[in-house]
Amino acid sequence: MDKASTRAEWRTALTHEEYRVLRRSGTERPWTGELLAEHRAGAYRCRGCGQDLFRSEAKFDSRTGWPSFFEPTDDGAVDLHDDRSLLGVRTEVRCSGCGSHLGHVFDDAPHTPTGLRYCMNSIALTFSPG
Repeated sequence: MDKASTRAEWRTALTHEEYRVLRRSGTERPWTGELLAEHRAGAYRCRGCGQDLFRSEAKFDSRTGWPSFFEPTDDGAVDLHDDRSLLGVRTEVRCSGCGSHLGHVFDDAPHTPTGLRYCMNSIALTFSPG
């Protein structure tokens, strides 16, 4: 799938919950994502289009209930947008390949090399070991 894919195509390709998160900017419940406890070496990819987003070397335990990373695979892997859906402004993270909502990035991780915490929805990602 890509940014030009129709709403009907996305609804056919994704489960109801995947669609809610990736296409409607939803959030999965904390501590429920299948990739939270993934510790093998490998790549985390967009569930919508398969684009590489994060490497296991950048993953860390933020104790927030969602998989967290301190940097994307490269600067072009994700797009950042202001999110004003709750009180205040957060920075939303979307896949640059298909525009799917992945989660949010916060600057509250001083123990990481970048100081950033890309807090991602497990359901928005797939994992490829290796």
